[in-house]
Amino acid sequence: MRGILLLMMLAPCLTFAQTQKGTVYEDLNGNGKKDRKEKGVAGVSVSNGVEVVQTGTDGRYELPVGTDNIFFVIKPADYRVPVDSFNLPRYYMIHKPQGSPAAFKYAGVAPTEALPASLDFGLKPAPESRDFTALIFGDPQPYTLQDIEWFTRGVVQEVAGIKEVAFGLSLGDLVGDNLSLHQPYIRAMRQVGLPWYNLMGNHDMNYEAKEDHLSDETFEANFGPANYAFNYGNVHFIVLDDILYPDPRDGKSYWGGFRKDQLDFVENDLKFVPKDRLIVLAYHIPLLEEGDSFRDEDRQRLFDLLKDYPNVFSLSAHTHLQRQNFFGPEEGWHGVKPWHEYNAGTTSGDWYSGEMDARGVPYSTMRDGTERGYAFLRIRGNAYSVDYKVAGESAAYQMEIFAPKVIPHGRSTSASIYANFFMGHKDNKVEYRIDNGEWKAMQHVEEPDPSYLHRLHRWDYTDALMPGRRPSNAVNSTHLWKAGFPAGLEEGKHTLEVRAEDMYGKVSVQKKDFKVEKAN
Repeated sequence: MRGILLLMMLAPCLTFAQTQKGTVYEDLNGNGKKDRKEKGVAGVSVSNGVEVVQTGTDGRYELPVGTDNIFFVIKPADYRVPVDSFNLPRYYMIHKPQGSPAAFKYAGVAPTEALPASLDFGLKPAPESRDFTALIFGDPQPYTLQDIEWFTRGVVQEVAGIKEVAFGLSLGDLVGDNLSLHQPYIRAMRQVGLPWYNLMGNHDMNYEAKEDHLSDETFEANFGPANYAFNYGNVHFIVLDDILYPDPRDGKSYWGGFRKDQLDFVENDLKFVPKDRLIVLAYHIPLLEEGDSFRDEDRQRLFDLLKDYPNVFSLSAHTHLQRQNFFGPEEGWHGVKPWHEYNAGTTSGDWYSGEMDARGVPYSTMRDGTERGYAFLRIRGNAYSVDYKVAGESAAYQMEIFAPKVIPHGRSTSASIYANFFMGHKDNKVEYRIDNGEWKAMQHVEEPDPSYLHRLHRWDYTDALMPGRRPSNAVNSTHLWKAGFPAGLEEGKHTLEVRAEDMYGKVSVQKKDFKVEKAN
């Protein structure tokens, strides 16, 4: 009891006044209640959103309880939690006796009833391979029902019924400020047919909130806890809301970062996670320091909590770009190898902008030239890799080549060859050759993607308004390579080939034809 009293004193955010007991058990018949013959599961972590305890040999646990918290089980490997009719995992119980603030524009949680004498969580045994794949969506971010339709037609229907994928995860901005679209989003996602996890983005918040811990009330009502964890195979996933709202610096807008109680949850959770596990973190805003977009002390504490784990990887979205971010001692990370953050391209691309494709969906290429799409996180034991899939294209399409269709014979040209390697970063090897000749290195550059500029400028040179919305202005791409044309090419048709190798050793090749013609 002294330990429980100490927890109550250390967690002021939850205003603990009592404790809650319960059991984690094997729900063999799947009826959602503990039957007499169903045994408890030992060594399973359970949390109230800050504290984390593990079940005893009989599956029993006890946690402090306050007036505004969510109890949840941290799914162990080789078990599955229930999912509802929309494939949303149901591993939690919301406890808000007073409910969410009534004045919010979008409804939160209605006042909840008294907790049961025993708050039990059922798990069903389900052996899991240590090699598996998860489907990752960045920023669906529909602002209207039309956007929902484009999202459904352009992405969801492409992966509907997908096989050999364990589960999916959306990296925030599930909608674009209009939280009444959470339910249409949920209905659309049901078509994928996978257990689907979600995290909160800055466009999923209750903007009326005066304190950050209340900014996720509607998200909690629709999806459950904004901070949680689960295990699959040999991987421990930690999902976090990393938006501070209102911004504590001026009470306006938002800032990337974490509250103390959120990082306390991470610390308490990790006490029960072996060091040989792969830790995958998922949050919305990247940890980058650019433009003071993230609170330094929060990033540092997160780094310090994980420094003894040799296998750490993180997922973010938010920017509507695609980048590979790496952190080391200069940024405060002191792990045995650089911290890799994959800042994922988005399913909404450049916010559903641009001309329409053959399916009647905006191309919505992102400002750095990354085409709209989604990713596959592939796990092999405690190693990971990521594949990016451009929506509507074959899996082999991993780069866009920009080069003139025709160049002059017998004289030099100022034109260049560009390759936008969507999953690339500056240390990757990208080469080109012409007509099966010798492979030559291309130079990494940070410039606007000329393919993107070409499509963008159509909107500025048109004599009549084009349907849809003009794309955003271009920004420098972090995954762009450049080379000049060699001299002495003969007249006629030639084939340009670009070969790129990503950080996981996967090689992609793309081809493009061009002509050499005699100049007038």
